[in-house]
Amino acid sequence: MEKVKKENRKERIGIVVSNKMNKSVVVRVNYQKMDPLYKKYVKKASKFMAHDENNECGIGDKVRIVETRPLSKNKHWRVVEIIEKSK
Repeated sequence: MEKVKKENRKERIGIVVSNKMNKSVVVRVNYQKMDPLYKKYVKKASKFMAHDENNECGIGDKVRIVETRPLSKNKHWRVVEIIEKSK
C-alpha cells in the first residue's frame, strides 16, 4: 500500500452552499468541460461535503478544500482556509 504524500492531495476552490450541519459544509465547485460532439465549453458544477472543524464558514463564503481520509460516509474533504467571506 502506497502512502499518499501531503503535496499530492487534490485541492478545490468553491462556494459554500449549505452550513446547516454541525462541523460540515457543502461546497459547490464550478468548472468548464468541453462537449465532445459540439466542441463547446459547457459549465458544470460538483458538490463536495467538507469538514469545518470550528463552524466558521457561512453560506456564500469562498473556501479552499483539500482531499483527506474518509471522515464519514460522504465527507472526504476538509476546509483549509476561507478565502473570502460573504457580505
